[in-house]
Amino acid sequence: VQLQASGGGLVQAGGSLRLSCVGSGSILNINKMEWYRQAPGKQRELVAGITSGLWTNYADSVKGRFAISRDNAKNTVYLQMNNLKPEDTAIYYCNAKMITTDRPYEYEYWGQGTQVTVSS
Repeated sequence: VQLQASGGGLVQAGGSLRLSCVGSGSILNINKMEWYRQAPGKQRELVAGITSGLWTNYADSVKGRFAISRDNAKNTVYLQMNNLKPEDTAIYYCNAKMITTDRPYEYEYWGQGTQVTVSS
């Protein structure tokens, strides 16, 4: 079972990127899915989350600019990032609380991270 994140890159301030994170393997159920980020020299922080019932939450710094969504049929979570700012530069990680055949209880899985760089 793994999470594979993609979609990062280099973009100018004001631009947009869309991150994706796909779960694969013997997944039985995915509960909450989240995006975190970690900038150099800073702690990892929560960016956005979405429950299986599609309730969402966002960090204050990204409200109105980022949108999280999910496709349960594809075991995928997305993060649409608009009006990007240099301070959004970080490695973005996806996180999912999943139940799998290997672990038939809720367990937290992390993706490998994808770099987002916003130039001024």
